[in-house]
Amino acid sequence: MKHHKGEISFPGGVVDEDDEDVEATALRETFEEIGLPGKNVEILGTLDDSVTVSSDYLITPIVAEIAYPDRFSINEEEIEELIEIPLEDFLEEDRWIKETYANGGKKILSYRFAHEGRIIWGATARIMRQFLDALFEDTRGAGK
Repeated sequence: MKHHKGEISFPGGVVDEDDEDVEATALRETFEEIGLPGKNVEILGTLDDSVTVSSDYLITPIVAEIAYPDRFSINEEEIEELIEIPLEDFLEEDRWIKETYANGGKKILSYRFAHEGRIIWGATARIMRQFLDALFEDTRGAGK
C-alpha cells in the first residue's frame, strides 16, 4: 500500500476491471480484507463521494447491513487489526473534535474521533459523520 498505510479505515480499494460496479468492488474488498462473504451483506445505498486530502483518492462509501455477529477473518497482509465500535459510541458528541484547516488555499472541514486511545480522522471520520448525519438528519442536523 503506497498511501494511507497504518491509518484506520473502512474496508475498500480500487475498482478492478472485473468489478461490475462500485458495489461489487466493496463486496470483493470486504471479503478480501476481513473475510465477510457477500451473501452476508445487504447493500443499503451509498453516501456522497469523499476525496482524500493527502492522496486525492475518490471514495464512494457503500452503506450495508451485515448479519451480526459474523465471523471475520482478517487478511494480515492488508489489515493489522479489526476495530469494532458500537454505533452508540459515535453518538457521544464529546468524543468528536471538529476543526477547519487550510490546504492549498481551500478550507477543509475535518473531524477526529477518539476511541480507546486511537484517533479516527481524515476521510474515515468524514465518512462516519456523513453516515451519522444521514441516519439521524431529523434529530441531529447536518454537520453538528
